[in-house]
Amino acid sequence: MAKPYSARSRAIEPFHVMALLARANELQAAGHDVIHLEIGEPDFVTAAPIVAAGQAALAKGHTGYTAARGLPALRQAIAGFYGQRYGLDLDPARIMITPGGSGALLLTSALLVDPGQHWLLADPGYPCNRHFLRLIEGEAKLVPVGPGEQYQLNAQLIAEHWDAQSAGALVASPANPTGAVLGLDALQALGEAIRARDGHLVVDEIYHGLTYGMDARSVLEVNDEAFVLNSFSKYFGMTGWRLGWLVAPPQAIPALEKLAQNLYISAPSIAQHAALACFEPATLEIFEQRREAFRERRDFLLPALRELGFDIAVEPEGAFYLYADISRFGGDAFAFSQFFLEQTYVAFTPGLDFGRHLARQHVRFAYTQALPRLEQAVERIAQGLQRWQG
Repeated sequence: MAKPYSARSRAIEPFHVMALLARANELQAAGHDVIHLEIGEPDFVTAAPIVAAGQAALAKGHTGYTAARGLPALRQAIAGFYGQRYGLDLDPARIMITPGGSGALLLTSALLVDPGQHWLLADPGYPCNRHFLRLIEGEAKLVPVGPGEQYQLNAQLIAEHWDAQSAGALVASPANPTGAVLGLDALQALGEAIRARDGHLVVDEIYHGLTYGMDARSVLEVNDEAFVLNSFSKYFGMTGWRLGWLVAPPQAIPALEKLAQNLYISAPSIAQHAALACFEPATLEIFEQRREAFRERRDFLLPALRELGFDIAVEPEGAFYLYADISRFGGDAFAFSQFFLEQTYVAFTPGLDFGRHLARQHVRFAYTQALPRLEQAVERIAQGLQRWQG
């Protein structure tokens, strides 16, 4: 008999939502009208100017490798975007273009974490963060957070949970699954607490641009030593193009470039050429229109779910998720999600995917469907609750 697969592959947990998604697709193939609120992917197709730029790049034969750091023109465009949006004078040499935000996370974790070391992470949080750490033989130290902490790490929690094996902390603003945003004061305090302990602060800013009634602030406005992960998937709507970027301190770039050369050579060339169109004024206007659509969806779904009895203690300021406590309805979140999928054909995500802290009494709704579909979903959930509680 062959030896078992690696311990790291066995330790990395699957997405529980993928089982629900597979069942949702089965039901859909059988002719049922499934409303998908489980996957964190915008329903908007890639904006036309980006598609046109990608097609033009193909026609011109831009199909080879790029430098490991990415296209110089794209790094320059991103640096210009930081100047426009945050008032930052960012050196393009500090930017690495990566295969999605996941590529940026892979580079950063491989650079900063040795075997047996850990980052502090908020629980609940995006599951791949802890799985990437396991892949490089590091660990995630999950810190329980709730409404009292606005679902975010803070300087006090860093002080309480830091130990000899702590290498740093990873926070997300806006966060998945809660939509919680960190202000400049909080980001500065986190950076100071971690710097005092000779650690590194890594900030996931993947949902920047998707905030409502306010603009998210970049950690780079107050901390030039932070590592920033970002992506073209969410605000820029390029999920399938697999493109992201990493901003790092200048002294880290040579080591990151070496890792990129060995791990993936370069990010997809066609996607990089296409992404140049993201920063044109007409394309940015499309993104802003889509941001407004997401705001309208949040402003409908949040009070509608609260009226049905879901406890959403903190109004999300960003991303496109609602993290809801279902404890008043009784039962386990996974069984709850399965019930509503089978009985009402509405798919949403059980909290088990996002950590361990009160995970079995939470579910996540992604408002990545148009308003009429959200209205239908609320009607079905209302009917389903009568059966669930009956």
